[in-house]
Amino acid sequence: MLIDTHAHLDSCQLRDEISALLERAAAAGVTRIVAIGCDIESSRSCLDIAERFPQVWATVGVHPCYVTEVTQPDWQERLRQLAGHPRCAALGEMGLDYYHDPPDGWSLKDYQARQHEFFSAQLALAAETGKNVVVHQRDRKGLECWRDIVRLVTPWNGKLRAVFHCWILPWAEAAPVVENGHLISFTGIATYPKAPETHESAAAVPDGSFMLETDSPYIAPVPHRSQRNEPAYVRHTAEAIARLRGVSIKHIAAVTGGAADAFFRL
Repeated sequence: MLIDTHAHLDSCQLRDEISALLERAAAAGVTRIVAIGCDIESSRSCLDIAERFPQVWATVGVHPCYVTEVTQPDWQERLRQLAGHPRCAALGEMGLDYYHDPPDGWSLKDYQARQHEFFSAQLALAAETGKNVVVHQRDRKGLECWRDIVRLVTPWNGKLRAVFHCWILPWAEAAPVVENGHLISFTGIATYPKAPETHESAAAVPDGSFMLETDSPYIAPVPHRSQRNEPAYVRHTAEAIARLRGVSIKHIAAVTGGAADAFFRL
């Protein structure tokens, strides 16, 4: 049975039809879903969804693209309270994003500094609360963002585990963090024919060190590419990775489900 470990169920594209989405997911063999919070309000919304649907768990966190919108001076305390909710499975989505331009009124330097501040604070909060973390990384080109993420996460090795979601980098970049107990997670990009580095990583990563996700409503896999994504479609990613690894989808479901159970403590 498959687990979609990263879905934005509170998105305006999904939130009004969650019951139907979950029915289609179950029909595709997707039995559990992790709803991902991106700021204080969306984290509350994801917890509300998880309270209503037992197959859904939630994360709470501040996405790097939302750091300028969180203005409450007590945001860390609010996040700490949300992290104590029994349906909270991890902290995140947090991390760094060097792809998007700064919002109006912000310089690139100040925007990235605020992202670093929020990421570092959330890593500390995760260690304090005993939660693992869901990490976002995105760059226009090169590895500057990824290098900064590794630098900020490394002091927390052994104190928490991170999953680096939507993995698209070469296996050589993943191998050291996997050796330190962290995980990578694959989206529908693994089904795209022109994604050689994703394919390389999906073939090389050891069992137990990777998970599956949709990032719904974004990044729909083949054969739904360019359409709205939803949790049921994680099956297509599982099938693609099974082919890359030369194993059955049943095996992929078992090892990724086991990894998700251990990481999120579902």
